[in-house]
Amino acid sequence: MPASLSDKFRLLLICLFYLLLWPASVHADEFSVSIKKAELILRENSYVLSADINYQLSNSAKDALQNGIPLFWTVLVKVQQHRDYFWNKKLLDKEIRYRIQYHALLNMYRVRDESSDAVDNFSTLSAALHAMSTIRNIPIMDKADIASDTDYSVGVKVRFERDALPLPLRPIAYINPQWYLSSDWYLWSLKK
Repeated sequence: MPASLSDKFRLLLICLFYLLLWPASVHADEFSVSIKKAELILRENSYVLSADINYQLSNSAKDALQNGIPLFWTVLVKVQQHRDYFWNKKLLDKEIRYRIQYHALLNMYRVRDESSDAVDNFSTLSAALHAMSTIRNIPIMDKADIASDTDYSVGVKVRFERDALPLPLRPIAYINPQWYLSSDWYLWSLKK
């Protein structure tokens, strides 16, 4: 009995799905983004963020970089006030965005802090990732915004910006686990 057109299409989709996912699932533990440590420190009259992030890129992400495609990550910082009878009150949502790109003519990696427009050049990928992974003394909020008799929670997350990829690469980035390069929330409590 001949297969119908919809059966052939369904089989083609299944084969394409496994073709895209199978190589990534073999070494899925070799790539990830995680937050090792994060804290808000009171300096004079403001709280500043210090964090250590671990970037382990997949082969697909490294190949994209080598071909000149910039990769973007956003470090999200949120501060919430705990309330007993209502939902927690959001005090702050801050984003710090980083871009890393390889320049073949110069044979170097460029890391740009999109928030401050600071640009640094590195000769190796590991040095560029190390620069992105060390966040120090980023002003977050004033001391006056925190009450002494209230509990607060602080969270930090690193989100890989798949929507910043070139349009032909986006569908693959959404279905291939090698492009899941975001971290979980790193949460802690804060008191004045």
